[in-house]
Order: sequence, then structure tokens, then C-alpha cells
Amino acid sequence: MISVENEYALRLARMIQAETISENNQTDKTKFYAFHNLLRKMFPNIFSKCSFEDFDGSFILLWKGKTDKKPIMLMNHHDVVAANGNWTYPPFAGEIHDNKIYGRGVLDTKGGLFSMLQAADELAKEGFVPQQDVYFVSACTEETDGSGADIISKTLRDRNIRFSFVLDEGGMIVREPIGGAKGEFAMIGVGEKGCIDIKFTARSSGGHASTPGKNTPLVRLGKFMAEVEKSAPFKSELSPTVMEMFRKISLGMTGPLKFVLKHSRLFKGILVKVMPLVSPAAGAMLRTTVAFTMAGGSDTANVLPHEAWIVANMRSSHHQGAKNSIEAITKLAEKYEIEAEVLDPGFDSPLSDYHSDAFRLVEEAVKHNFKDVITSPYVMTGASDCRCMSRVSENCLRFIPFTVSDEQLDSIHGFDENLNIECLPKAVNFYKYILEASI
Repeated sequence: MISVENEYALRLARMIQAETISENNQTDKTKFYAFHNLLRKMFPNIFSKCSFEDFDGSFILLWKGKTDKKPIMLMNHHDVVAANGNWTYPPFAGEIHDNKIYGRGVLDTKGGLFSMLQAADELAKEGFVPQQDVYFVSACTEETDGSGADIISKTLRDRNIRFSFVLDEGGMIVREPIGGAKGEFAMIGVGEKGCIDIKFTARSSGGHASTPGKNTPLVRLGKFMAEVEKSAPFKSELSPTVMEMFRKISLGMTGPLKFVLKHSRLFKGILVKVMPLVSPAAGAMLRTTVAFTMAGGSDTANVLPHEAWIVANMRSSHHQGAKNSIEAITKLAEKYEIEAEVLDPGFDSPLSDYHSDAFRLVEEAVKHNFKDVITSPYVMTGASDCRCMSRVSENCLRFIPFTVSDEQLDSIHGFDENLNIECLPKAVNFYKYILEASI
């Protein structure tokens, strides 16, 4: 007899086998509609109970509840990034080896989508009806421009629908999130940094490479990037959310660092300087960050460019925000006679309260299904569709109930993306706990 975890893994494999790579400016949504039809076949009980609304390949599945309490929203996108690199197993085969399922999207986030729909399907089959309306939302544009979640959130806002909470992808259950913190920690995202793209351009009269002048465009851009990396022009701050994260993580520690993190309010100055060295991920939560990702100059090796440019991807902190972060780096660029053009201003979404009933419910669902796991709030440094839902809820949380290793986290958007199949039954039960609750 096949085990539950193997049965779930085989079902998830069907979703992996349906390739749903999204691309910028994609107009043909045929494969996403084929994926919707697959979901209808896989989860007939919940689809028969719900209304379905299409948003150009993204969708809302609405399960009506017994009462007029504020609805809840569960999200996981169904588009995936391209599967480049040298994979051990074909990225769209959904193969299972050594109790792991491999494939593009198994973590990001078809595994989460499977778990929430499987939970709902099993409950619907039993005749369960939720207390309040449940909106299942899945976009096909999360990996590109986020337009699916954007239009869905605006539509819900225009319909005057407010949600008691939203739960989307985000943190997972990890081991040792900071060196020395022993045990497993469920990292529940209560917000995410803004994502901004800026183009910086340096100009000159050009010339021949045999007679270069001083401070040519590429040199000025180089100096600018070096100064940004050495002394980023952004304010570092220890927010209450990060301090609570440090307090929770300290529960798994011993020695002097345990005391420092437990009482982070007293050691703000030290932590702001040291934490980026101890944990780059934690350090990124303290300030706006910049990554230079694209560049261009002369088309010929022996010609000085009239114009050279670089593109930076900037993740703005909540305390400085997009506007002030853009102003700070633009001012530094002017020092090197470099022009700044904002390509994408990003989306500022607020931090949710980790004292809320919504956070407490997710915390209870973790404790009910995972033994000896410490829950902690944190700030996501990546972007998700959940940011758009701040238009319709004050409680936007980001968490998928999978226990993962560092190597598995690195496989997201990389190669050999995989998940231990033993995670699937617990994840399904986690979503059942959420669906059966009422807040």
C-alpha cells in the first residue's frame, strides 16, 4: 500500500510536469489555462464547491463560508522561472529519488499550492464548510511583473472586500538561521522590502582608447559602485520586528551572543555594525541594499564610450522607504556626474503586526504540526505577490510549512530544486488547521 507522503508526491509531480515558465511581456497564456484544467481534475471536490474567476491566467477560487466574518486569503503562485543549469534529473519530470521530489517549482511554489488545495479538497470531500469565505489566489506572473496579483488586489479593493489575513509564500522551517542558533525555526514573514530598479548613466565626448582622459564614463561608474559597496548611503535601523526575531532566535543559543540577541534593544549600535558580518541575510533586514546587475558601454574594444550605464536592483527598507532610498543613492551618483533614471519605483508595503490574531493562528498551526519548532517573525528581503494584498488586509503573512536545508533553499531559482516528500503530509495538515480555524 502506498504511503500518504508518496501519494502526495506523485500528485505534486503531475503539477511539476506541467511546465509553467513565465516570461516578461507574455501574451500567450495557453499553458496556464491548461494548468488550471489540471487543477480541476486533481482537486474536483474543492473546485465543485467554489466559484472560479480568471484574471488573464491568474485566478481566484472562492469557497463560501457559513458566516459573514471577514474572509481569509491563501496564496501560492503557479508560474515558475526557467530551469537553466545542469540538473541531475529533468526539471519538469517530477522525479522522486531518495525520498525527495525534484523539479522546477516544487518549492517556489507549486509545493505550497498543492498543499493548500489538497487540504481544501480533503475537507470539502468530508463535507466541511469554512466559517468565513476563503479566497484561494494563484497568479501566473509572480516571477515577472506581478501584474496578476496587482489587478486581483485592485479588483478586491474596488469591491470593498477586506480580509482578516492573507497567507502567501515566504519563510520556511530552517535550521540554524544564524550561526550558533540550534534547533528548527519557522520564519514567518510579516513584510517584505520594496524592489526598485534604477539605471545610472555616465556620459562624455568619447574618443579613442589610445588617448584616454581622466574619469571616463566607465571609470566614474566604477568609482560610484565601489563607494556604494564600501559605504552604502542608507540608514541602518533595528526595527521591533527584527529585535523580536533576534529574541526568538536567541532561544536556541548559548553564550554571550544569546544574551546580546535576547536584549538587542540594549545593543543596537553593536548589532547594526556586526550583524551584516555574522549573517548577510539578517544584515539585509537592517537597511536598504543595492545589487548592480546589468552594464553597457562601448561596442568596440578600442573606443571610449560616449555613454556607459549600469542597472541596480535596490531593496528598500521599511524605515527609509523607496522615495528616500532613491534620493540617497541619486545624491551619491551626482557626485560622480552620473544621471539616475528610475525604471521601476517598486511597491512599499507595510509590516504586519506579529502580535495579531492572524500571526498567532499561523504560530498555533506550526506548533500543532511541528514538534519543538520555534516560530519567529522576520522581514523578507525578496519580493512576493503578497505585497499587493496590503491594499486589502492589515495582516499579510508569508510562510510555507516546509522544513528545508540550506542546500534546498539555494536550489530555489537554481538547479536541482527539491523537497523532502515527508514534508507534504505536515504541510497539508497545516493548511487544514488554518481552514478549520475562525478569527
